[in-house]
Amino acid sequence: MKIRFLSLIFVLLVGIAGCSSGAGTKEKTEIDFWFPVAVGGDVANIVDKIVADFEKENPDIKVNAKYGGSYAETMTQVMASSQGGNPPELAVLFSIDLFTLLENDLIEEVTPLFEKEYLDDFYDGFMANSSIGDKVYSLPFQRSTIVLYYNKDAFKEAGLDPEAPPENWDQLVEYGKKLTKNGGKDQWGLEIPSTGYQYWMFQALALQTEDNIMSEDGKEVYFNAPYAKEAMEYWLSLGKEHKIMPEGVIEWATVPSDFLSGKIAMMFHTTGNLTNVKNNADFDFGVSFLPANNQYGSPTGGGNIYLFKDLPEANKEASIKFMKFLTEPERVAQWSIDTGYVATRESAYETDLLKKYVEEFPPALVAREQLEYADSELATYQNGEVQKIFNDHIQSILTGQSTVDEGLDKAQKKAEEVLKPFQ
Repeated sequence: MKIRFLSLIFVLLVGIAGCSSGAGTKEKTEIDFWFPVAVGGDVANIVDKIVADFEKENPDIKVNAKYGGSYAETMTQVMASSQGGNPPELAVLFSIDLFTLLENDLIEEVTPLFEKEYLDDFYDGFMANSSIGDKVYSLPFQRSTIVLYYNKDAFKEAGLDPEAPPENWDQLVEYGKKLTKNGGKDQWGLEIPSTGYQYWMFQALALQTEDNIMSEDGKEVYFNAPYAKEAMEYWLSLGKEHKIMPEGVIEWATVPSDFLSGKIAMMFHTTGNLTNVKNNADFDFGVSFLPANNQYGSPTGGGNIYLFKDLPEANKEASIKFMKFLTEPERVAQWSIDTGYVATRESAYETDLLKKYVEEFPPALVAREQLEYADSELATYQNGEVQKIFNDHIQSILTGQSTVDEGLDKAQKKAEEVLKPFQ
């Protein structure tokens, strides 16, 4: 009996000790963070390093970084998970996915979750695709404008001033002709990609001519406006008439490779490729505003951080903490240096880190300065369908399957049918 009694006390003591030690152990909160990789360079490794730094500072939170491929592929996977009842906590998706995410009632409004001073620190040009009226639905993260990259060595060889890139459409043609060698067999003067994001390139030309191609509320498009047709005529003429770039389809992903290998002397591309070009070009290169027609112009682009709805309170708090971590001025500055994306907060440019970098590498300021002439990227309800309609008709024009008038009129008509329920 005595032995049994002692055994019982021992078991109770062990149980109490176990409870005491367990009481101090906080269970980890896990959050899923979906992320696209849409440009060259080692972006996934950079994100992994940021996640590791966050987890070190916050040992009670685990961030599962999931890489979805392109923006479109990431959006597809996030939508599938959400519709299957397993939404992520956070995702970096196109800023222009806003209307689609709202339509499906998937994202949280973040205005009440962050101080006004904090939200006001993001550049207005990037907040345009991040909010509707006074309501903010996402935080700008990896954002961009389109810039002109040019090979200074090729400029010298062609007798052009390497410190004077083309400032307008006429000069772009003039320089392109001087830079094209042997009918493009040895070198093209220019490439503008016409897959994946051709609507984005088109927007730049339209903005340089007069105006944007959609309404701010996402319910109307202006694909066949006179200024839009002028922009498309010019793009078509660069290959067909002026012979300064290949005719037909030019792949988004191969344009930076063509530039780095010397196959082309100039390219229109995202500033998100700046660090990739800086690290891999074996020639002197420059970066400038896109050449103007009647004015300078570029759409903004890139991804924002979205917070998904109906999360457990612990997960929501952990997600907000990670959003703040991702957008701290020093981290935004380092992200800009590591990738080439524009630092999305004004305070990031006040950090010693970014001040020193732009002093040593002035091209890093070009995209930010071009924000003065930038406007929102194409964003509408049923955005994926509207974009596909427009992209397909731009390609049909560039490949000679339809005229500018036919292609843009058809794109307008089809887009209007898709947007009719939202009028």
